[in-house]
Amino acid sequence: MPDILIADDHPLFRDALKGALKHALPDGDVHEADQVGSLLALIERHPDAELLLLDLNMPGAQGFSALVHVRAAWPGLPVVVVSAREDPLTIQRALAHGAAGFIPKSADLATLVHALRTVRDGGVWAPADAHHHAELAPEEAALARTLATLTPQQFRVLGMVCSGLLNKQIAYELDISEATIKAHMTAILRKLGVHTRTQAVMLAGKLALDQSQVRAPPEEE
Repeated sequence: MPDILIADDHPLFRDALKGALKHALPDGDVHEADQVGSLLALIERHPDAELLLLDLNMPGAQGFSALVHVRAAWPGLPVVVVSAREDPLTIQRALAHGAAGFIPKSADLATLVHALRTVRDGGVWAPADAHHHAELAPEEAALARTLATLTPQQFRVLGMVCSGLLNKQIAYELDISEATIKAHMTAILRKLGVHTRTQAVMLAGKLALDQSQVRAPPEEE
């Protein structure tokens, strides 16, 4: 029975996706996550999963950052973005970052099923009016390659910093020492080529869907 993963922080939409999966992939064993940290743990528990349905706006993600990280860390896992953002540029960027498909949340059941079956059979699916072969801006492509060098735990930590948590709060959430978090932060800053938490957050924010909503993190004492 193939493992299918759903990552979306809205329970009602996860239920809608599960309903579509019953039609498209009736033999699939569905597993759910509601934020990036639990998604990474889910993939680690199911490394042979056959498909991930990923919302772009989840706690712990900066727009395309989760897509970039998952595609780098688990290149064999096809990712279908399911998003309320349906503009052509968002679709083009998602496909350019390696998504195997892009399904608008407004899609009806028949479209969902067709899209999922297309990806299952090795194809790429996106709305007909989207351009499938757009290239990323060089700066965005370089940033994606940089974020791809982070380990899953480093990516978890960066996502929590982007959410506004302090080191001691992150340590509590991940059940590890604050010293370990500081070591992760040192490695993250080095890999990103920046010197402060604020610079790291603002850099990761360049992959956000709406950069006006990116906020600098609180300062550490």
